[in-house]
Amino acid sequence: MADETTNGAAAPADQQQQPVMPTLKIMAQFIRDMSFENIAAQKGVQGEGQPDIQVQVNLDAKKRTVEKQFEVAIKLNINAKTKESGDMIFGLELDYAGIFFIDNVPDEQMHPFLLIECPRMIFPFVRRIVSDVTRDGGFPPLNLDQIDFVALYRQEIARRAAAQQAAPSAEV
Repeated sequence: MADETTNGAAAPADQQQQPVMPTLKIMAQFIRDMSFENIAAQKGVQGEGQPDIQVQVNLDAKKRTVEKQFEVAIKLNINAKTKESGDMIFGLELDYAGIFFIDNVPDEQMHPFLLIECPRMIFPFVRRIVSDVTRDGGFPPLNLDQIDFVALYRQEIARRAAAQQAAPSAEV
């Protein structure tokens, strides 16, 4: 078998049109803000049995001043209450951000890329922090389930579309 070369001639058209792959790099990640409050210990509330835990997730993304860099944040608000009386056991607020270098992503795909792929990459770190903080706060570690960021993104788009449709009808 011999190598076929073009001796400096242009490559065939099918080889020239190879798609450029997106580039995604985590430049940094950090806790922007965190608060943990052990209300059960402060009030002497007994947290017997399985608590009722509510988790709210919000995402935020913005372009940074440096070219091709974006900041994406996962904001969690977790409240644990007793099932019997509804007394608050603990509260955890976490704002965790990552700075990403993103290249070769078309503009029309950037919004979902920022709010799906970037949070997916930093979520394991958020999950570990929540587990460690709840354990260090005197409770069994809270191991968050995986978050479906695609479904979360679709819900937000649907919510925005519904709000936009409701706004013009409210003016009539």
